[in-house]
Amino acid sequence: MTDRAAGPAPVDPFLETLVGFGWALRDAGVPVGTGDVLTYCAAMEPLDPTDLLDLYWAGRTTLVTRRDQLPTYHRIFREWFLGVPGPPDESRPFNRPDPVEAWAELQLPEPEQTDEEREQEEAPMGLVGSTVATLRTKSFAECSPDELAALRRILRTVRLTPPRRRTRRTTPADTGRRLDLRRTVRAALRTHGDPVTLHRRERRLRQRPLVLVLDVSGSMADYSRALLQWAHVTSRATRRVEVFCFGTRLTRITRALEHRRPDDALARAAEAVVDWEGGTRIGASLDEFVRTWGRRGLARGAVVVICSDGLDRGDPALLETAMERLARLSHRIVWLDPHAGSGGTSLGMAVAAPYVDETVSARDLAGLEDLAGRLVALR
Repeated sequence: MTDRAAGPAPVDPFLETLVGFGWALRDAGVPVGTGDVLTYCAAMEPLDPTDLLDLYWAGRTTLVTRRDQLPTYHRIFREWFLGVPGPPDESRPFNRPDPVEAWAELQLPEPEQTDEEREQEEAPMGLVGSTVATLRTKSFAECSPDELAALRRILRTVRLTPPRRRTRRTTPADTGRRLDLRRTVRAALRTHGDPVTLHRRERRLRQRPLVLVLDVSGSMADYSRALLQWAHVTSRATRRVEVFCFGTRLTRITRALEHRRPDDALARAAEAVVDWEGGTRIGASLDEFVRTWGRRGLARGAVVVICSDGLDRGDPALLETAMERLARLSHRIVWLDPHAGSGGTSLGMAVAAPYVDETVSARDLAGLEDLAGRLVALR
């Protein structure tokens, strides 16, 4: 016989803490319901319950619905989990600092060490001593694996503003060039026909399509992964972006980069590209892009960014024809060259130069940041 007199199942103390925090917020005036508390508990399930950052940001994401609730949320969080009162006007606490900045300011003691210990700590100490400014201006080809990992973490924080264009449609504005007669007349009816305020309109801005064509051949091996990381950040910033890779053939990797985690997105892209670190056929790849995708309207009015060193093993005449057709279809062509400014010019760059509007260096993070600033002005 089963024991029907057994007591209720024990309740997880951590779960009681989360529920109590939700009720404390509701008592303080934040409208927190049962569903919100359940969502908070579900959000904390894959996270670390001993990490204050996880506790804070999981609750802020699931329990706060309005901006004016942030001071109350911060105060209750400090009182509930830390036992100390929080300032009522602080709304952005518990921010995780940039790890590279923290490493650059770290002061390490210098104890007596053996030669073996000194060799083991040489690589981490090199990363600690490098500042963010040094990493941004250091070539991707010269970075160590630890420095490349730090650069990838910095790339995740880059916020790219996509290029925009002015449409024929207008929107209400304070200082527009066109007079909004309808709004002006409606406002004048409230003052018995006297137009007190002249309302205006301006042309609406719309995002331009952005196409990234990345060279992943053997000559670009030192830069291709960083450029793919930047392409993933760009695709997350705007929906109107298409990403292609080429070596000896063209491959569309837009869907592969839709994954939220950069490592998983880059792994899927590597599986899709079959000619990774192989030969280079820029002319044939661009010709395929124009014929297959450009004629469908993908490049019409778009800003096309080509990332390559210009070392083409194909026919230069085919490259010139493809660039000429691409220049007619697109709005602007930007060429990212990791060897820009080094003094030498490859044959592919010499053929493509008459059709390129902007040439930007892609050897380091500073060049990618420069490109992000130039894209905003390409209207």
